[in-house]
Amino acid sequence: MPVPGTTREPRLNPVRTRLRQTIAGFPELTVVLVAAAIGLSVQSPLAWLDGHQGINTLLAILVFATAITIEPAALGRLPATWRPLGGVLVAGMTVLPALSWAASRVVTAGSLRNGVLAVGLAPCEIASVATTAMAGGEAALAAGVLVGSTVATVAVAGPILSLEVGHAGVHPGHIAANLALVVVLPLVVGLLVRSVVPVGPRAERAAGTTATLTVAALMALIAAEVHLSVRYLAVAGALVIFLVGSAGLGKLIGARSGQPVATAVLLTTSMRDFAIAAGLATAASGTTAAAPLGLYGIFVLVWGMAAAGMLRRRDATTVRTPVVR
Repeated sequence: MPVPGTTREPRLNPVRTRLRQTIAGFPELTVVLVAAAIGLSVQSPLAWLDGHQGINTLLAILVFATAITIEPAALGRLPATWRPLGGVLVAGMTVLPALSWAASRVVTAGSLRNGVLAVGLAPCEIASVATTAMAGGEAALAAGVLVGSTVATVAVAGPILSLEVGHAGVHPGHIAANLALVVVLPLVVGLLVRSVVPVGPRAERAAGTTATLTVAALMALIAAEVHLSVRYLAVAGALVIFLVGSAGLGKLIGARSGQPVATAVLLTTSMRDFAIAAGLATAASGTTAAAPLGLYGIFVLVWGMAAAGMLRRRDATTVRTPVVR
């Protein structure tokens, strides 16, 4: 019974309180999940944008916005990270193709299995540079992995697909030209702008917000291309196996590195580029083979945003925790 003259405080719903805390702690993940729901619900106009270079345009914006947040001093630290950088690139050319091959055995032989095969041959996801920056990782290292893994894909994807599928019509020149426009050009321009123009905290926050909203827009376009059916259950299982395995590999490669480097290694190893994988699958086995890659795009962006939020919260907790002597 309340004491006269006092008011009873309203009892907060624990589920609602927990939901608010989750949204506050993982804002990027929340935005991406909302975008996925929109993409799955409103598919026609978003699919039209996808068919008119929508994804490539958004990727170029994402790379530029992320490059703006990379400090020039971070590029100077890049040579010191040659060991983890080399480890990620070698793993991308050897372990990940083998992992995607093993995961694809879950799917019945045919074009859908070949689509899962292509995931392990793709370079690291362009958005992994942005998620690395969001997580407080070494974004310059992530950018180095992006460029290096792209070159590796151009060099080895065709021969490996030919061995695994029996035939492949991959054209390295087309892939290289597309990535030069979508990745290399905006990356170089963004780094040059950062080195010449003073970028304050407000501009960095604006660039970070732009990167988050661009990833959300990407998610909506990807989800608009996904048409779920019962036969995708095996495909989803295979993609989850690959995602978990690649995350474990990234954790292993970065185990002896400092936290910023380990974060970059984890995210660049575990996030593979769904758009390039779709192109590889289509070249090797037709458009049906590219169907699983939209689903993988949803999985990998949700994982990247969730991991960025968890890593950032863990670092913040470590900073706030006093050292007991």
